[in-house]
Amino acid sequence: MPGTRRYPGGKRFPLHLEFRDLHFASPVPGLTAVPAPPRPAVLTVAVLAVAVLAVSSSAPLIVYAAAPALAIAWWRNALATAVLIPVTAGTRRGELRNAGRGTVVVSLLAGVALAGHFGMWVPSTKLTGVAAATALVATQPVWQGLIAIGQGRRLPRLVWLGIAVAVCGGVLATGADLRFSGRAVVGDLMALAGAVAGAAYTALGERARIRLSTTAYTTVCYGVCAAVLGGLCLAARVPMSGYPATTWLAILAMTAGPQLLGHSTFNYALKRVSATTISMLILLEVPGAALIAWLWLGQTPRLGQVPGLALLVVGVAVVVLGAARATPELARRPEL
Repeated sequence: MPGTRRYPGGKRFPLHLEFRDLHFASPVPGLTAVPAPPRPAVLTVAVLAVAVLAVSSSAPLIVYAAAPALAIAWWRNALATAVLIPVTAGTRRGELRNAGRGTVVVSLLAGVALAGHFGMWVPSTKLTGVAAATALVATQPVWQGLIAIGQGRRLPRLVWLGIAVAVCGGVLATGADLRFSGRAVVGDLMALAGAVAGAAYTALGERARIRLSTTAYTTVCYGVCAAVLGGLCLAARVPMSGYPATTWLAILAMTAGPQLLGHSTFNYALKRVSATTISMLILLEVPGAALIAWLWLGQTPRLGQVPGLALLVVGVAVVVLGAARATPELARRPEL
C-alpha cells in the first residue's frame, strides 16, 4: 500500500497521486520532494517491471471482460475491499475509532470521488479504446496542479508549460476522435472526467491520511467506492453476475494485478527509488497498455491520435518533473 512522509512537526502526508488504478507515486505541486534514495538493486528493478506490466494490463483486461463497465468497476473494488477488511480489522481498528469525525467525513468523500474516477474511466476504455483512455486519464497530475492553485499554492513555470503541452496533446487526440466517431469523443471526455475525479480523490486523501494509515484509509475508500458503484449498478439494473468464466478470470486478474499488486509494488519501490522516478515509470502504462491491446485484442491506435497522445504524455511528464524540481528536500519516514 502507498506510504507516507513525516514532515517537521510530526504530520504525515501521502506519497502517492491517484490515477486510473489508484496509488501511484507522484510529487504534487506544493508538496515536498524527498532525497534521492540509494541506487536500486536488481530485485527492485525486477519488481518495478512487474508493477508496470500489472498496471498496463488494466485497460486491456477491462475491454476483454464481457461484462458491463460499471459492474467491472464494482467487482474489482468490492473484491479488493474484501481482501483488505481482515487486515484493517486486525491491525487498524483502534485507528479508525480515534480518527475523528472530520477525518472520517473526508475519507468518505474521497471514496465517493474514487467511485467517480472508476465510474468514468472504466466505461471510457470500451468507448474510445485502450490507448486514448489510458493516456487521457494519465493527465491527473495536470488536474492535481490546478487543484493546488485553488488551495493557494503557486505553480512554477515548468509546471505551467507541462500543463499547456498536455492540454494541446489532449485537444489533438480528441480532435482525431471527433473525425472518427462521436462515441469515441464521449469516451475521451469520460476518461478526462475520470482524471479529474482521481485528482479530487487524492486532494481529499492528503487531508485524511494525516491521521489515517494507508491500510485504513484505502479500506474505507475502496469500501465506499464499492457501495456507490453497487448502488449505481442496482439503480441502472446493470447485471452483476451471469458472466462467462473468462470474464470472471479477467475481473480476478484486475483485482490481483492492477488493483492490489501493481500499485502496492510501486509503494514497495518508494523505499528504494524516488517518487519522481515512480511517477515517470507510471507513464509507461500508456504505451504498455497500447502494446498489450494491440498484441492481444488487435486494437491498433488510430494514426491521427498518435501525435496528440505522445504530446499529452510528454506534457504530463514535464508537470511531474517541474513539480519535483520546485519542492525542497525533506526527510522521509515511510509508514506501510
